[in-house]
This record gives sequence, structure tokens and C-alpha cells, in this order.
Amino acid sequence: MLSTMQDAPLSIATLLKHGSTLHGTSEVVTWTGSDTRRRSYAEVGDRAAQLAGALRGLGVTGDQRVGTFMWNNAEHLEAYLAIPAMGAVLHTLNIRLFPEQLVYVADHAEDHVIIVDGTLVPLLNKPLAQMKTVRHVVVSGGDTAAVEAPEGVQVHDYEQLLAAQPTEFDWPEIDERSAAAMCYTSGTTGEPKGVVYSHRSIWLHSMQVCMSDSMRLSDTDKTLVIVPQFHAMSWGVPYAAFMVGASMVMPDRFLQPGPIAEIMAAEQPTQAAAVPTIWQGLLQHLDANPQDISHLREVVVGGSAAPPSMMHAFEERYDVPVLHAWGMTETSPLGSVARPPRGTSGEEAWRYRYTQGRFPASVQARLIDDDGNEVPWDGESVGELEVAGPWIAGAYHKGSDPEKFRDGWLRTGDVGKITPNGYLTLTDRSKDVIKSGGEWISSVDLENDVMAHEAVAEAAVVGVPDEKWDERPLVAVVVREGHTVTADELREFLRGKVAKWQLPEHWTFVPEVPKTSVGKFDKKRIRAAHAEGKLDITHF
Repeated sequence: MLSTMQDAPLSIATLLKHGSTLHGTSEVVTWTGSDTRRRSYAEVGDRAAQLAGALRGLGVTGDQRVGTFMWNNAEHLEAYLAIPAMGAVLHTLNIRLFPEQLVYVADHAEDHVIIVDGTLVPLLNKPLAQMKTVRHVVVSGGDTAAVEAPEGVQVHDYEQLLAAQPTEFDWPEIDERSAAAMCYTSGTTGEPKGVVYSHRSIWLHSMQVCMSDSMRLSDTDKTLVIVPQFHAMSWGVPYAAFMVGASMVMPDRFLQPGPIAEIMAAEQPTQAAAVPTIWQGLLQHLDANPQDISHLREVVVGGSAAPPSMMHAFEERYDVPVLHAWGMTETSPLGSVARPPRGTSGEEAWRYRYTQGRFPASVQARLIDDDGNEVPWDGESVGELEVAGPWIAGAYHKGSDPEKFRDGWLRTGDVGKITPNGYLTLTDRSKDVIKSGGEWISSVDLENDVMAHEAVAEAAVVGVPDEKWDERPLVAVVVREGHTVTADELREFLRGKVAKWQLPEHWTFVPEVPKTSVGKFDKKRIRAAHAEGKLDITHF
């Protein structure tokens, strides 16, 4: 028996038309460094239609890939909407990849056009010379003459292209399961791998972002979109915000703590999302330069575990709740959100908030041990997390790394445990967990314990070889400005917080912890520095 429901495709074109009409007065605000550029959603809709018409004129007639090499701004939002809505595929190029990686991903995706911010043209010039499939470069907010275009590549001005097009476009009807956008993983092991999102997966994911057990976006919100649009689709916030009419504040290239504080003071956003390193930097800035940020109803932290000390600091000193979330490029990226269950309060609620959160109905999860067996959700048993669902990748573009997928499940590489009511706690990445004397030490737990010390700004823990115990933890510490602390004092601080056998014997103090292209601790660089004898280490 079939249903009697209409079969209307969940397409980005539908989302675009809805947001630009019913929420036409909502705004996208782009920070310029000292002021703002403001554009209504109705204007964004008109300009998206003009961009689609311009891309048709550049030969984008089907599912060609259109790359973006851009900061978070209004023009990038226009590309987010126009490219998939016209039937092409949006490919957000990570501006922080090495040039050879940019060449690889552009060729692998077969990008036909690249839209680039004027300030990023110098970064694009070197890899552009080696890209095989790019035929057009469109410069937004910059000088087209600055593009060092190889033979066969034409260069265009974004505003001139749009000005030549009408503000209406005949948006095609598109199969909701066809490709809408693609993002490449940051390639910490091997080459970056392409994740291709469908119209359907983006639509369903956007609805979840707005739900009450998730980020709770609504038309009463103004969200500060800090997560780069070139990283995991900016955690899905642009599409979700446009869906419900939440205004967006885009920081463009001004992502340092000082400018972010200025943006907050000027625009009073109600919600924001970013990786922990962004919030740690902002917290240090606010402690030195106090300002009221209570206009934020909450901030979302993901990408890596949020130190509990930071969560408490924001709430107790600035009256801003921190919402912990988990996800990855392959999960669109929303996987879980740590809202405590009903009936909890005080320390019990905080214990839930420290976790990576509870899975929504659309994300199935299981834990697999080293022997391939599923382990129970008892809050104690540990295994590698595997997930499945309608916005979870089932393969990589062109079939690379099939070992990442097992029986229809995505192998996340995260190690953790799950409570009977579905709350996930990650204890480590499988490659970062430390095996010492046959027992496991969580680098994440140690990092959080060390960062609870008032003198510590950041701490990263890696395993280093040990003849007796196989591996022992090495702690790399960044001391907070204006403070002093010794390795001996930090070891004493840890006593009673961790088992005696887990106390690290190896400590090093560094000016900053190296970061990956998406702002996570780059532990492979710490391990390499240790192996090469470049670290000044205190041993106990």
C-alpha cells in the first residue's frame, strides 16, 4: 500500500525561495573590520538568481562543480544557495590546505569554476597554475588583475557578472538525492577525501539544527557564524538559519579574539558556534578586556572536546551557557548535542553537559571493540564509535578509503562510551589514545584536567615511546599570559584527579599548541617535534 502524500523534493531551491520570501527582512551582516555590510534575505535571493544566471553563461549547465575559496560573508552565502539550487555542486575549498592539497582536491572534484575573495587571490595563485579542470575564476571584492591565470582560464569580476543578469531564475526541479555540495576532509592521514552531500541530507540536517534538542535556531535569533563556510559546511548553520529566518553575522577574515569581541559588541548576536580554540582565545581576551556578552543565549562548541574549565568560566563569569556538540565532515556534521535530560540539575546536569551529547533520532550509533564485536550502552564499555543515518556519509567521492565504512556504518575513528539513554562520551581518537603497560590513558581527559589549572591556557597530550611501559604521556603546556607555573606544580595539581599511574612524567612548555587547518590540536606535529628532539622536556 502506498501513501497518499505528495512527493515534493527536498531541494535547496525550495529552501532558497522560502527563506528569501517569507523571511525576506532577515539579514546577513558582513563585518568589514570597522563597520558592516548589510543585505536582506530578499536581496540575497535576488543576487543568488543573478549568480546562477552568470554561472550558466560560464558553462555551468549541469552538475559541474563550482569551487569557493572564500571567507564567511554575504557573497559566500549567495554561492551556498545559488550553486546547488541551479543543479550544480558547491565545492567549498579549504583555504588552509597546503597548495598541493588544494590542487589535489580541485582536480579530484573536477572544479569548473572557482569563486575567490579578493583578499585570498594571492593564496590561490600558486595552486591555480596547476589545476587541470578549472576554466573560470570569479573574483569577489578584489582586483581581477591580481589573478595569475594560466592559459585557458578566464577571470571575471563577481559584481559585473551579477549586474548583467536578471534577478529571476528558472530554478530546475532536482532529484533530492542528487549531489548539492561537497567538502573534503582535512587529510590528516593520506590525501583529503571528498564527502558529497545531497539536497535531501542538507534539508534534513537543517531541520535538526533548528530543533529544540539541537541548536534551537529560530527567526528570533541572530547567529554569529564563526565556523568557516569552507569547513564541514559551517556546521550546517547557514542553511538552517536561512530556512527559519535567523539573521546571520559573518566575520569575514576577522577571526581573532579582539575583532570577534568587537563584532559581538556591535551586533549583539544571540547564538554562535566555533571550535574550542576560538572560545579559549575569546575567554582570555574578555578576561583582559571585560565586556557584556550576556546577549548570547548560548554558544556551541564542537570539533574537539571542550575543557570543562572553559565551560564553567563562560557561564559563571559571563552568564553564557556553553553547549557541547560532536560531529565531523562525514556527518554533515551534526552527530550529537549535549543538552541534559529533563529532571536533571546541578552537578548531575553538568555531568551530561561534559559529554558529547545525545544522538537525535536520525543518527544511529554503535560501539565496536578491537575484535569487531558490538559493546553495550552501559556508560562503561568502550569501543570505536560507528554511526549511520540519512545525513551520514556512506562512501567517499570516487570510492577512496573503503575501509572507513563497514556494513553501511561510518567508522569515525573516535573511541568512547555511551550511556543507556544515548549520551556519548569520547575518551580519545583511536590514533591518540595512549597505551601504557597494557592499560589505556585518555589524552582528552588528561588535557581537560591540566587545563583546569588557572595558569594554563592550553594543554595537549600525546603518547611517547617508553621502554618499560610501551607509551607514556607527554604534556605540552601553554601558560596563560600574566601567570607562571612549573611542571612540578602541575603534577601536584593532578594528584587525586587522576590515577597515580597516569601521572605524566614528561612535560614541555610551548608558546602555542600547533593547530590543524580546522583549529584542532595537531598532535602529529607535537610527536614529530619530540622525535626530532626539538622540545625542551622536564622529566620526572
